[in-house]
Formats: sequence, C-alpha cells, structure tokens
Amino acid sequence: MAEATESVIRRRVGELGEWFHNLDLDGVATAPNHFLGDFPANKWRRLEPYLPADLDGASVLDVGCNAGYYAFALKRRGAGRVLGVDVDPRYLAQARFAAEIYRLQVEFRHLSAYQLEELRERFDYVLFMGLFYHLRYPLLALDMAVTRVRPEGGRLIFQTMVRGDPAPQAPQPDYDFWDPRPFQQADFPRMAFIEHAFAGDPTNWWIPNPAAAMGLLRSAGLRVVAQPEAEIWLCALAAEAAAAAEPLWRREWAGTL
Repeated sequence: MAEATESVIRRRVGELGEWFHNLDLDGVATAPNHFLGDFPANKWRRLEPYLPADLDGASVLDVGCNAGYYAFALKRRGAGRVLGVDVDPRYLAQARFAAEIYRLQVEFRHLSAYQLEELRERFDYVLFMGLFYHLRYPLLALDMAVTRVRPEGGRLIFQTMVRGDPAPQAPQPDYDFWDPRPFQQADFPRMAFIEHAFAGDPTNWWIPNPAAAMGLLRSAGLRVVAQPEAEIWLCALAAEAAAAAEPLWRREWAGTL
C-alpha cells in the first residue's frame, strides 16, 4: 500500500476491531493495554534464541496465526514461504493489513486446524502456538499439524497454557485397572476441561498440566528438542513418526472416513 500516515493507520486499526496481538505498526500499537503485557513479544523474546538468526529461505506454517506476529518475526529472520492460517476473518484481516504496513510477503489463508491436510505440503517450521486449549478436539488438530512438518530437520513449535503440578511425571508402560492411586497423584498427566469459560473466554476448552503436555507431544510422534519456557516446546519428529507411511490420525480413524 502507499505510505500510510499515523492517523490513517490508527483509524484502520480501530476499524479492524479488537486486536489480540500487540503489533507496532509504524509507531501505532494495536493492543497496548493487553492483559498479558506486551504480547506476544514477551513470548517471542524467550523463543527466538532457540531459532537460527538466519532462516535462509526456510518454509513456515503458522497455525492459528491470529494477527501474524510470529509469522512476521520468522519472515524478518529470512524465511522464504510463510503461510499463516486461521478461522477468524477478523484476525486474518488484521494480519493482511499489518503485512501491508510492514511490506512483508506473507500469505494468510482462511483454514481450520482440522483442514491442514488440504495444504499438501511440508514445512521446515510449523507453529502451533496459543491454539491447543482453544480447540474442542485438540489432539486431532495437533496430529494433523505433525503431518505438515518436514521429516528431515523440520521443527514444530508448540505452546499451550498449562496449570497444575509442575512436576514432569514419567509415564508408566501400563496401569492396573484396580489401582486408583496413580490417578490421585497431583502430578499425574491430566487435562482440565473447562465447561463454560476461562478468563472470560468460552473457547478455552482444555488446560493440561506440564506432564500431560509432554505426554501428548510424545504421543503425537514428537520429541522435545528444547523448552524455551514453561509453556513452549521446540519439537522434531520422532524417528517412527518420520518413517510412518500413514499419519497417526488416519490410522486411528481407519474405516470411519
């Protein structure tokens, strides 16, 4: 777009509705009073040291991209093809406007986390951040995101809200049907189900504890490479997932589709 003045940007930011990502659009902050502070810049500052300073044309998929903060951050680091997908038209409109202001070639598409197989391509980096707990069927979406990770050196960046005991309990290979004690331990891997709302948001469905978060990543065929903070995991495909002929979710649903 042509050079936009601060007043034009400020007006357009207002027209696009409430922003969840606080972006700096030529001096105009989109969510300066965010209840999480300078979000998601405060998350990005903890993650960025774990990523290459030069992404050297790497491909990126940002699932649940919102207004595109992470997509823009990776594009600035030298990523090549960057695609952000979301189901909220308002967020996509915000992201496209921000891309114009930033003059960054980032594609944004209206696509559900449950439709990722439609992309028919693999990416060097798949971001699955701030999305898991908003999904009614979160493991299905995560399993589908895993299928978009390039087997050779690809990475999935996962972030979820966690609550509960911080101890990372190791899973047992099996549990006795008649022994309830493991399930009564505070650090047992578990997810809390939110029937109505959490923090005023009715789309907050599931909140795992740290042990459950680690377990669900392993069960999705991922191995943790690094943990930049308590809620972020940098993952690679486990060997069996990289070599699998069929995605985990398709094996689970065999004969039902």
